Amino acid sequence: MSAETHDAVDVIRAKRDGGRLDDAQIDWVVDAYTRGVVADEQMSALAMAILLNGMDRAEIARWTAAMIASGERMDFSSLSRPTADKHSTGGVGDKITLPLAPLVAACGVAVPQLSGRGLGHTGGTLDKLEAIPGWRAALSNEEMMRQLEDVGAVICQAGSGLAPADRKLYALRDVTGTVEAIPLIASSIMSKKIAEGTGALVLDVKVGSGAFMKDLDRATELARTMVALGTDAGVRTVALLTDMSTPLGLTAGNALEVRESVEVLAGGGPPDVVELTLALAREMLQAAGRGDVDPADALADGRAMDAWRRMIAAQGGDPDATLPVARETDVVLAPADGVLVGLDALAVGVAAWRLGAGRARKEDVVQAGAGVELHAKPGALVRAGEPLMTLHTDTPERFARAREALEGAVTIAPEGDRRAVPLVLGRIAAD
Repeated sequence: MSAETHDAVDVIRAKRDGGRLDDAQIDWVVDAYTRGVVADEQMSALAMAILLNGMDRAEIARWTAAMIASGERMDFSSLSRPTADKHSTGGVGDKITLPLAPLVAACGVAVPQLSGRGLGHTGGTLDKLEAIPGWRAALSNEEMMRQLEDVGAVICQAGSGLAPADRKLYALRDVTGTVEAIPLIASSIMSKKIAEGTGALVLDVKVGSGAFMKDLDRATELARTMVALGTDAGVRTVALLTDMSTPLGLTAGNALEVRESVEVLAGGGPPDVVELTLALAREMLQAAGRGDVDPADALADGRAMDAWRRMIAAQGGDPDATLPVARETDVVLAPADGVLVGLDALAVGVAAWRLGAGRARKEDVVQAGAGVELHAKPGALVRAGEPLMTLHTDTPERFARAREALEGAVTIAPEGDRRAVPLVLGRIAAD
C-alpha cells in the first residue's frame, strides 16, 4: 500500500479556518474517502466546514471532477440522435419526468433519465413507475443503450459505477446536518449528470415550502452554481427556477401520479403540469439543437403517448394494466366558503408520506396506491363542506397522522387573488 500524499486533518483544518482547498487536496480527499482511507467522521467534519465556509467556483468544479473520477463515465456518442436530460431538485406532486421523457423522445432527442427513489416528503420517480405492473428500474448499460436507440427514452436507476464517491457522501450528509451546503448539493447532482454523459441538461430548481430551497436567493445561487459546473464540463446546461409553494398537479403519491401523467400524455391533465412539461421540453430541445420542433404538437397528435407506451413496455411494464388503488379513502372537507389562497406543498407532501407513499429509511417499502388527491388548487372558489382533498391508503390507521400534517395547510379567504402564482420564476443560462 502506497503512503498517502495528504493528511485528512490538515485538509479539514484548512477549510475550517476559512481557507481554500487546492486541486491536489481535493483530488486526494475525495479519492481517499471513496477508498475508505478517510473515515466517515473526518468527511463529516469536512462537510460541516464546507457548509459553514463555502467553496469558490474553482473549488466546486474540482470537487465535482474528483467525484466523477471516482467511477465510470457513460458515452452516448454512438447514438443516432442527440441526448438531453432533466434534473429536478424535488418537490411534491413533481411527476414531470414521466410525461417529459417520452415527449422529448417523440421530438427526436434521446433522453437518458437516471432517476432515484423518494426519501422524506419528496417522491421518487422510480417509486412512481414501479406502481405499473411488471415495470423494472434496473437495466444494464447495454439494455439502456439499446432502448435509447430503439425508443428514444429510458428512465432507470443509476448503476453503482457512476460517481460512487457521491453515493457514500450523500448518505453521510443526510445524517450529519450538511444536506443544505450548496457546494455539496451542486457537486452531488452535477457529478452524476456529467458522468451520465448527456449532451445537454436542463435543471428544474424548485423554490418554496415543498422544495429543498425555500427562498429564491438560495435557489438562484444553487442554479447558477450548477449551470457553471455543467458549462465548464462541456455540457450545454440551463436552469429554470420554478414554484413549489403548492403541489404540482392534483396528485401526490405513486400510482396517483402515474395516472395523472398518462392524462397529460393523452392531451389532458392539470394545466400546471402541462405548462411545466412543455417549458422543460422546449428547453431540452433547444439545448440539444432541435429548437425548431414544437413539443405541443407531439402531445396533441399522440406521438408522445406512443413513446410512453413503448418506453414502459421496453422495461417490462404493461402500459394497459390497471394501476393499484388504495383500499381506504378519507375525504378532507373545506372549512369555510371563499377563495382557496394557500395550499402548503410541504404539508401535502408530509401527509402523502405518512399515508405510505414515501419512506423514512431507504429500506422502507412504499404503498403504490397511497397519497393525496386534490380537488381544488389556489385561486379556486370553494364552499364549506365540499371535498378539498381525498386521502388514500391501505392502512386506515394512518389517516389521523396525515390529517395532523394538513393542519394549517389550507388558507381560505373571503375574497382573494384568483390568479395563480407564476410557475416559472426565472431562467439561468451560461454567462
